[in-house]
Amino acid sequence: MRLILLLILFGLPALSQAQAGTLKIATLAPDGTRWMKIMREGAKEVKEATQGRVKIRFYPGGVMGNDKSVLRKIRVGQLQGGALTGGGLIPICPDCQLYSLPFIFRSYAEVDYVRERMDPLLSEALEKRGFVSFGISEGGFAYLMSNQPLTRVEQLRKQRVWVPEGDRVSRVVFEALSVSPIPLPLTDVLTGLQTGLIDTVGTSPTAAIALQWHTQVKYLTDMPLLYLYGMLVIQKRAFQRLSKPDQATVRRVMENAFRKINRQSRQDNINARKALQRQGIQLTRPSPSDIAQWQTIIDRAVNQMGEEGVYSSEMLGRLRQHLKKLRDSGDR
Repeated sequence: MRLILLLILFGLPALSQAQAGTLKIATLAPDGTRWMKIMREGAKEVKEATQGRVKIRFYPGGVMGNDKSVLRKIRVGQLQGGALTGGGLIPICPDCQLYSLPFIFRSYAEVDYVRERMDPLLSEALEKRGFVSFGISEGGFAYLMSNQPLTRVEQLRKQRVWVPEGDRVSRVVFEALSVSPIPLPLTDVLTGLQTGLIDTVGTSPTAAIALQWHTQVKYLTDMPLLYLYGMLVIQKRAFQRLSKPDQATVRRVMENAFRKINRQSRQDNINARKALQRQGIQLTRPSPSDIAQWQTIIDRAVNQMGEEGVYSSEMLGRLRQHLKKLRDSGDR
């Protein structure tokens, strides 16, 4: 009985060691970026708050491979987590791609309204599939950028359009628009633009500048094509090896970090959009009738993929109900 009391009061070194851990997390974000700076600050705070019991080690710049490779390494225990795109999370949770479906959102006000109501549902879905998440990091709206003005579907059909390699949703949507997209890995896009293999990309203003794609295009079609975002996920089994208090600390610190990144990313994209205009990129805006044509064709493709089980039709319907309520109120 005395031994049990001593263990409760002081704990055993072996028991404490079992609750300590290093969380190895991979990300495509290059070292030195604002994202990595905030993440490393969070890791330092976690280490100090847990008195060194929990360490977070980042592998930035894609050294662990793409999202598919990171998920494989998590499954075999080489990594405990990763910062993955919404599309990269499809093998874990297909509904995590819902926010990035083309033409879903028209403004940041709509994004904020829906995310406030649906972010917890996506986190719950991930947890049921064995992963814990600490929030969403916004990447901003992606726009079509090209060498020719694109305001009508007929104009897009004459372009050589890039889609990310393995991105089924983007491929299906462009094919619905009667466009034969050209799949390339991210690393080959700049070369593709320089050689003329492709002449149209969909990307955010921040990414266009960071990847130097903006040097190869002249026009930005001023309607949000899709919403870009990422999530930091950690394998639930690895996370639960930490003590309950340490789990709470990691959640608190990393959720705060992600909120900070989310706010900063939006401002960065607003600033980058202005920078593109200053550097000569021209904004073209489709007419209401042209936008309606784009919307009708894309909605048909999005609905079809829901019916085929690419993602949950029920969750897509819930998202659209939120949008309808906001749009009907006129507060957007």
